[in-house]
Amino acid sequence: MSIRHGLLALLDQGPRYGYQLRVEFESRTGATWPLNVGQVYTTLGRLERDGLVAPHGEDEEGHLFYAVTEAGRAELRNWFETPVPRNSPPRDELAIKLAMAVTVPGVDVAAVVQSQRRHSMKALQDYTRLKGQALNGDAGRQEDLAWLLVLEQLIFQTEAEIRWLDHCETRLAQHRPPAPGAEPSQAAEIRPGRPKRRSRI
Repeated sequence: MSIRHGLLALLDQGPRYGYQLRVEFESRTGATWPLNVGQVYTTLGRLERDGLVAPHGEDEEGHLFYAVTEAGRAELRNWFETPVPRNSPPRDELAIKLAMAVTVPGVDVAAVVQSQRRHSMKALQDYTRLKGQALNGDAGRQEDLAWLLVLEQLIFQTEAEIRWLDHCETRLAQHRPPAPGAEPSQAAEIRPGRPKRRSRI
Protein backbone atom coordinates (compact mmCIF):
# COMPACT_ATOMS: atom_id res chain seq x y z
CA MET A 1 0.00 0.00 0.00
CA SER A 2 1.41 3.40 -0.96
CA ILE A 3 0.59 5.80 1.88
CA ARG A 4 2.96 8.23 0.21
CA HIS A 5 0.93 8.45 -2.98
CA GLY A 6 -2.38 8.30 -1.14
CA LEU A 7 -1.44 11.43 0.80
CA LEU A 8 -0.28 13.14 -2.40
CA ALA A 9 -3.66 12.39 -3.98
CA LEU A 10 -5.45 14.01 -1.04
CA LEU A 11 -3.16 17.05 -1.03
CA ASP A 12 -3.70 17.47 -4.77
CA GLN A 13 -7.25 18.53 -3.83
CA GLY A 14 -6.03 21.29 -1.51
CA PRO A 15 -3.80 21.94 1.53
CA ARG A 16 -4.47 19.81 4.61
CA TYR A 17 -2.87 19.04 7.95
CA GLY A 18 -1.97 15.62 9.33
CA TYR A 19 -5.14 14.71 11.18
CA GLN A 20 -7.31 15.75 8.22
CA LEU A 21 -5.24 13.55 5.94
CA ARG A 22 -5.62 10.61 8.28
CA VAL A 23 -9.41 11.01 8.52
CA GLU A 24 -9.88 11.42 4.75
CA PHE A 25 -7.57 8.50 3.91
CA GLU A 26 -9.50 6.17 6.22
CA SER A 27 -12.85 7.51 5.00
CA ARG A 28 -12.03 6.72 1.37
CA THR A 29 -10.71 3.25 2.13
CA GLY A 30 -13.28 2.35 4.79
CA ALA A 31 -10.48 2.19 7.39
CA THR A 32 -9.30 -1.02 5.74
CA TRP A 33 -5.72 0.16 6.23
CA PRO A 34 -5.86 2.34 9.36
CA LEU A 35 -3.22 5.02 9.81
CA ASN A 36 -1.99 6.72 12.93
CA VAL A 37 -1.14 10.42 12.98
CA GLY A 38 2.53 9.68 13.61
CA GLN A 39 2.67 7.60 10.44
CA VAL A 40 1.07 10.45 8.48
CA TYR A 41 3.52 13.06 9.76
CA THR A 42 6.50 10.78 9.16
CA THR A 43 5.38 10.34 5.55
CA LEU A 44 4.79 14.09 5.19
CA GLY A 45 8.33 14.70 6.42
CA ARG A 46 9.73 12.40 3.74
CA LEU A 47 7.56 13.99 1.06
CA GLU A 48 8.81 17.42 2.11
CA ARG A 49 12.40 16.19 2.08
CA ASP A 50 11.89 14.93 -1.48
CA GLY A 51 10.36 18.24 -2.59
CA LEU A 52 6.91 16.74 -3.26
CA VAL A 53 5.05 18.76 -0.62
CA ALA A 54 5.74 22.03 1.18
CA PRO A 55 4.44 23.71 4.35
CA HIS A 56 1.46 25.95 3.64
CA GLY A 57 0.91 27.98 6.79
CA GLU A 58 -0.96 27.31 10.02
CA ASP A 59 -4.49 27.86 11.26
CA GLU A 60 -5.48 29.58 14.49
CA GLU A 61 -5.15 26.32 16.40
CA GLY A 62 -1.57 25.80 15.26
CA HIS A 63 -2.22 23.03 12.72
CA LEU A 64 0.54 23.00 10.10
CA PHE A 65 -0.90 22.66 6.59
CA TYR A 66 0.90 21.03 3.68
CA ALA A 67 0.40 21.60 -0.04
CA VAL A 68 1.52 19.50 -2.99
CA THR A 69 4.27 20.95 -5.20
CA GLU A 70 4.53 20.70 -8.98
CA ALA A 71 7.04 17.89 -8.51
CA GLY A 72 4.49 16.19 -6.26
CA ARG A 73 1.79 16.49 -8.93
CA ALA A 74 4.15 14.98 -11.50
CA GLU A 75 4.90 12.11 -9.10
CA LEU A 76 1.18 11.57 -8.56
CA ARG A 77 0.42 11.53 -12.30
CA ASN A 78 3.21 9.03 -12.83
CA TRP A 79 1.77 6.81 -10.06
CA PHE A 80 -1.69 6.83 -11.64
CA GLU A 81 -0.29 6.10 -15.11
CA THR A 82 2.08 3.29 -14.09
CA PRO A 83 0.70 -0.24 -13.52
CA VAL A 84 1.32 -1.78 -10.10
CA PRO A 85 4.23 -4.22 -10.66
CA ARG A 86 3.69 -7.91 -10.03
CA ASN A 87 7.29 -9.03 -10.43
CA SER A 88 7.87 -8.56 -6.68
CA PRO A 89 4.59 -9.63 -5.04
CA PRO A 90 4.11 -8.68 -1.40
CA ARG A 91 4.76 -11.39 1.18
CA ASP A 92 1.60 -13.35 1.87
CA GLU A 93 1.52 -14.68 5.42
CA LEU A 94 -0.92 -17.47 4.58
CA ALA A 95 1.19 -18.77 1.69
CA ILE A 96 4.30 -18.66 3.88
CA LYS A 97 2.46 -20.44 6.72
CA LEU A 98 1.33 -23.32 4.47
CA ALA A 99 4.74 -23.57 2.78
CA MET A 100 6.32 -23.96 6.22
CA ALA A 101 3.58 -26.26 7.55
CA VAL A 102 4.10 -28.89 4.85
CA THR A 103 7.80 -29.11 5.73
CA VAL A 104 7.54 -29.19 9.53
CA PRO A 105 6.92 -32.67 10.99
CA GLY A 106 3.90 -33.03 13.23
CA VAL A 107 1.86 -30.15 11.76
CA ASP A 108 -1.69 -31.09 10.75
CA VAL A 109 -1.68 -29.15 7.49
CA ALA A 110 -5.25 -30.17 6.63
CA ALA A 111 -6.42 -28.67 9.92
CA VAL A 112 -4.53 -25.46 9.15
CA VAL A 113 -6.28 -25.25 5.77
CA GLN A 114 -9.72 -25.96 7.26
CA SER A 115 -9.26 -23.37 10.01
CA GLN A 116 -8.22 -20.74 7.49
CA ARG A 117 -11.15 -21.59 5.21
CA ARG A 118 -13.62 -21.04 8.06
CA HIS A 119 -12.01 -17.71 8.86
CA SER A 120 -11.96 -16.63 5.20
CA MET A 121 -15.61 -17.63 4.72
CA LYS A 122 -16.57 -15.50 7.74
CA ALA A 123 -14.57 -12.57 6.33
CA LEU A 124 -16.27 -13.00 2.95
CA GLN A 125 -19.69 -12.87 4.60
CA ASP A 126 -18.69 -9.70 6.49
CA TYR A 127 -17.39 -8.01 3.33
CA THR A 128 -20.53 -8.95 1.42
CA ARG A 129 -22.72 -7.50 4.17
CA LEU A 130 -20.70 -4.28 4.14
CA LYS A 131 -21.05 -4.11 0.37
CA GLY A 132 -24.83 -4.32 0.71
CA GLN A 133 -24.75 -1.45 3.20
CA ALA A 134 -22.54 0.59 0.87
CA LEU A 135 -24.89 0.01 -2.05
CA ASN A 136 -27.81 1.20 0.07
CA GLY A 137 -25.95 4.40 0.98
CA ASP A 138 -25.46 7.58 -0.99
CA ALA A 139 -24.06 6.16 -4.22
CA GLY A 140 -23.44 9.66 -5.55
CA ARG A 141 -20.66 10.40 -3.06
CA GLN A 142 -17.14 9.79 -4.32
CA GLU A 143 -16.10 8.53 -0.87
CA ASP A 144 -18.81 5.84 -1.01
CA LEU A 145 -17.70 4.79 -4.49
CA ALA A 146 -14.08 4.60 -3.30
CA TRP A 147 -15.09 2.42 -0.32
CA LEU A 148 -17.21 0.20 -2.59
CA LEU A 149 -14.25 -0.39 -4.91
CA VAL A 150 -12.04 -1.33 -1.96
CA LEU A 151 -14.73 -3.68 -0.61
CA GLU A 152 -15.16 -5.42 -3.95
CA GLN A 153 -11.40 -5.91 -4.21
CA LEU A 154 -11.43 -7.53 -0.76
CA ILE A 155 -14.34 -9.75 -1.81
CA PHE A 156 -12.63 -10.92 -5.00
CA GLN A 157 -9.37 -11.46 -3.11
CA THR A 158 -11.07 -13.52 -0.40
CA GLU A 159 -12.99 -15.59 -2.96
CA ALA A 160 -9.69 -16.33 -4.70
CA GLU A 161 -8.13 -17.28 -1.36
CA ILE A 162 -10.93 -19.76 -0.65
CA ARG A 163 -10.52 -21.33 -4.11
CA TRP A 164 -6.77 -21.58 -3.49
CA LEU A 165 -7.39 -23.29 -0.12
CA ASP A 166 -9.65 -25.81 -1.89
CA HIS A 167 -6.82 -26.42 -4.35
CA CYS A 168 -4.33 -26.82 -1.48
CA GLU A 169 -6.55 -29.46 0.09
CA THR A 170 -6.63 -31.39 -3.19
CA ARG A 171 -2.89 -31.07 -3.61
CA LEU A 172 -2.30 -32.33 -0.07
CA ALA A 173 -4.47 -35.37 -0.77
CA GLN A 174 -2.42 -36.12 -3.89
CA HIS A 175 0.80 -35.93 -1.90
CA ARG A 176 -0.43 -38.21 0.89
CA PRO A 177 2.11 -41.05 1.21
CA PRO A 178 0.84 -44.51 0.23
CA ALA A 179 -0.29 -46.86 2.95
CA PRO A 180 2.22 -49.52 4.06
CA GLY A 181 2.09 -52.52 1.75
CA ALA A 182 0.48 -50.62 -1.13
CA GLU A 183 1.31 -51.85 -4.63
CA PRO A 184 3.86 -49.71 -6.54
CA SER A 185 1.24 -48.98 -9.19
CA GLN A 186 -1.09 -47.59 -6.51
CA ALA A 187 1.64 -45.33 -5.19
CA ALA A 188 2.39 -44.08 -8.68
CA GLU A 189 -1.23 -43.09 -9.26
CA ILE A 190 -1.36 -40.68 -6.33
CA ARG A 191 1.87 -38.89 -7.24
CA PRO A 192 1.03 -35.56 -8.88
CA GLY A 193 2.32 -34.85 -12.34
CA ARG A 194 2.88 -38.53 -13.25
CA PRO A 195 0.65 -39.61 -16.17
CA LYS A 196 -1.28 -42.85 -15.83
CA ARG A 197 -0.09 -45.66 -18.07
CA ARG A 198 -2.46 -46.48 -20.89
CA SER A 199 -2.92 -49.98 -22.18
CA ARG A 200 -2.05 -50.54 -25.82
CA ILE A 201 -4.64 -53.30 -26.13
